[in-house]
Amino acid sequence: MDALSQTLRVVRLVGSIFIQGRFTAPWCYQSPPADSVAPVLEPGAERLVIFHLITEGECFVELPAQAPVRLVAGDALLFPQGHAHRMGSEPGLPPARGARLSEVLARRPRLLAYGGGGPATRLVCGYLACDARLGRMLLAGLPPLVRVNVRGSDAGAWLEASVRYALAEARSPRPGGAGVLAKLSEVLFIEVLRLHMNEQAEGRTGWLAGVGDRIVGGALNAMHREPARNWSLEELAREANTSRSVLAERFQQLVGQSPMQYLTQWRMLLASNLLARSNAPLLRIAQDVGYQTDTAFSRAFRREFGAPPATWRRQRARQLAMPS
Repeated sequence: MDALSQTLRVVRLVGSIFIQGRFTAPWCYQSPPADSVAPVLEPGAERLVIFHLITEGECFVELPAQAPVRLVAGDALLFPQGHAHRMGSEPGLPPARGARLSEVLARRPRLLAYGGGGPATRLVCGYLACDARLGRMLLAGLPPLVRVNVRGSDAGAWLEASVRYALAEARSPRPGGAGVLAKLSEVLFIEVLRLHMNEQAEGRTGWLAGVGDRIVGGALNAMHREPARNWSLEELAREANTSRSVLAERFQQLVGQSPMQYLTQWRMLLASNLLARSNAPLLRIAQDVGYQTDTAFSRAFRREFGAPPATWRRQRARQLAMPS
């Protein structure tokens, strides 16, 4: 299993589609920073990524200090750093004024329709919430706006048809619609990341650039496949079919840290996931992520999270038990 698939398999992602819009030109709306809407969309979320999918027509997206970007049907957008942005039928329009977001989203997904009666644009808005450390790892090096056209992928037609079906189901009295939307938001997020990896230009850095690199990707896949193995730089270089010096230099260039530093970070992310999701003893979790004693594991965990594993687990349990 590759590093991206392994990461997404073991780490909890939570998301949904919260707006289905039909806007007629002229129209414009302002989307606030992701941090400001997180308490409404997913209380307790450490990191929130907003996405849009244009299903019909065309429009523009504007970010501060950047040129407007024209969007067409099939375009999917991610805002990895959570920037505020403006969507509209043409650049420079003033955004519509309306009710507070908490009121708009009292029922989800919310159907919004407004505009001047001209050509129509349909889009859906969703989000994905994740652990802050996972967000930093997955999204490092990405630009403020990631844009791909899902209609160019094998999964694109299925994704769009599934989103339309799930939105219809979410408004029906039958149970389960919200769960389907949550899963589809995950699938759409993953597909956008995969397409972006395939389209990345030379010179990109960050974790996804590393996953897509022949040398660094080989080492990442090995560490994610066997995180508990007592890896050395020499063994990782063999997995990547290169020398130690080339791997170390290329890894630092793309991922921003050494392979051994990354291995520790990945082990701690796995450990936090196991601590939050299971009642397994600390020693077993320590061994599962490559530590022979719970003492050594506790020291490494405290350095990463600021608290020993047992304390962190109790604090996490209390946070999850708090009413939203």
